[in-house]
Amino acid sequence: MPDERAQLSDRQLARLRDALARVPFARLLGIEIVSLAPGEATMRMRARPELMRMEGIMHGGALASLMDSASAFAVLTTLEEGERTVTIDLTIHYLRPVSGGSVEARATVLRAGRRVVTVSIEATSEPGKTVATALTTYLKTA
Repeated sequence: MPDERAQLSDRQLARLRDALARVPFARLLGIEIVSLAPGEATMRMRARPELMRMEGIMHGGALASLMDSASAFAVLTTLEEGERTVTIDLTIHYLRPVSGGSVEARATVLRAGRRVVTVSIEATSEPGKTVATALTTYLKTA
């Protein structure tokens, strides 16, 4: 569990913001950082027409990408410079459709072991309703 009192340094925050800027897919989707703290990340994405299915709801892949990005950045807050991870799995439960506005994904590191990191993610729509939940694990590779 993240320590509520701990904060990231200005250098860590700059490194994380720079990391997001270097991900073309995140820019394509319009993903932005809302907040970062040790073991936590909240990211937002607007429900733009190009991210919608024919029925006018957000494509599940777009929502999955937002949740995956939030979890990756939550993990990044726990790593030392030079450490890397790869995703082992990502399980998403879609609970409600998103038909407009924006979605926020809040990821929290549940456990950061020597090799495996487990993260929980909750995505909410603007009215504050949970639209999806996920659990993911990462393997430290360096």
